[in-house]
Amino acid sequence: MRLSQTVQGTDFAFSFHLPTLIEFGYGRASRLGERLQHLGVTNVFVVTDKGVEAAGLLNGLVGSLQSAGIAFDLYTEVEPDPGLETIDRGAAVFRAKPYDCLVAVGGGSPIDAAKGMRVVASCGGSIADYAGVNRVPAAPAVPLVAVPTTSGTGSEVTMFGVYSDWHNHVKVTVTSPHMAPTIALVDPALTVSLPAKMTAASGIDALAHGIETFFSVRSRPASDALAMEAIAAVNAHLRRAVHDGSDVEARIGMSHGSLLAGMAFTNGFLGLAHAIGSALSGHCHVPHGIAIGLLLPHVVAFNAPARPDKAAQLARLLGVEANPREERGEEASAAVARMVADIGLPTRLRDVGVPEEKLPAIAKDAFKSGMMTCNPRQPTEQEVRELLRRAF
Repeated sequence: MRLSQTVQGTDFAFSFHLPTLIEFGYGRASRLGERLQHLGVTNVFVVTDKGVEAAGLLNGLVGSLQSAGIAFDLYTEVEPDPGLETIDRGAAVFRAKPYDCLVAVGGGSPIDAAKGMRVVASCGGSIADYAGVNRVPAAPAVPLVAVPTTSGTGSEVTMFGVYSDWHNHVKVTVTSPHMAPTIALVDPALTVSLPAKMTAASGIDALAHGIETFFSVRSRPASDALAMEAIAAVNAHLRRAVHDGSDVEARIGMSHGSLLAGMAFTNGFLGLAHAIGSALSGHCHVPHGIAIGLLLPHVVAFNAPARPDKAAQLARLLGVEANPREERGEEASAAVARMVADIGLPTRLRDVGVPEEKLPAIAKDAFKSGMMTCNPRQPTEQEVRELLRRAF
């Protein structure tokens, strides 16, 4: 779809909201203390996980805080795909001292955790109370600075927080502009030491964010532009970043692509791959990026008939040309599948220990996700089961 085609009607209108200030640059994290000084911050609650701490990624940030004379405490009790209880416990720790800022350092788990902790500490209750859309009553008073150490989630600029309800085997999403970080401090240097497997899993998530936003029923010209650039950036740099983590140009390209995809989907929203992926992770504890990589080629093939022109554009962005109309979805799906294989991710559900007998429950619970409503082609439960069997 060309822009010139879309502006001819009187219904050409859209909104775009991005409340987060973005600071991007190689080595930019060393300015954290200086940036917080400008905000008048004196006492920081740093939310991270033990892996980030063990990797030494906090050293430069801690030094920056110390040089600026800013007091801080580290909170490292965030697990992968953090549970509802983790958020409530962290909020209680935050409330116990007079902190005037949160800094989240890590991948999507610490950043989403800090988002939730800030809301609970400010508004009370449990993070589960705010599940759904626009249920956070007010903007938290304290700022949140998000410092990503992976290139994939885009959580540093989104208004979503995703949490695990392990009791009910589902992911819970809190959606509100009040969830968005105050500042995103994106420093590709922090991703250079990321292991290849994590680079691959987070990178395929960034690709999925771009693709699902591009196909979404809520897509708009602004989100399409960001999504297409994100897809192109990931396609150009993900294989390189996986196979040579010290490739600085590739790391910068992936940080850029992930950021743009996050900017896109916080406005355009996601779809079927993330809806099924949430249920898959909830039932079988499959890491999020792995789950998305397993599902994405099949979801692209399923959605292509509903967006044939965009399927053709996607194929071209991924480096292939689909001339006959009927081959567009097939070519785009195949290109995504090649990417998944090239970066060494699993390609079958059985390879990550998903029992076949759980597929019906996963298919059923996929419909609990609000992301399903944004998918361009609404599946039946039977069609989701068939998609899962193709991935099995």
